Amino acid sequence: QVQLVESGGGLVQAGGSLRLSCVASGNIFSRYAMGWYRQAPGKQRELVASIGSGGATNYADSVKGRFTISRDYAKNTVYLQMNSLKPEDTAIYYCNSSPLTRYSWGQGTQVTVSS
Repeated sequence: QVQLVESGGGLVQAGGSLRLSCVASGNIFSRYAMGWYRQAPGKQRELVASIGSGGATNYADSVKGRFTISRDYAKNTVYLQMNSLKPEDTAIYYCNSSPLTRYSWGQGTQVTVSS
């Protein structure tokens, strides 16, 4: 069973940056597109960025131009570079396949942006 482990979150001031990492227990990135999702308190989980097996990327309008998704096949890792963070980016961030979430959710990583 594939396990996904997210890390890299933290508390940052508005305008700051964070880099999230998602490590998979198996080599899954070559099979499916992968995405970063987030869930803010009282809101539904949403997809914010995805990267296809061919490298094509897509972003939610709310993060376009500020977030960058990338991956390292050799390390079975997907990254999310987050710049110019805003308080509304505060959420728990998760990774999973995209657009269908095929794997069990990891514990996520908390991102808190203070104003």
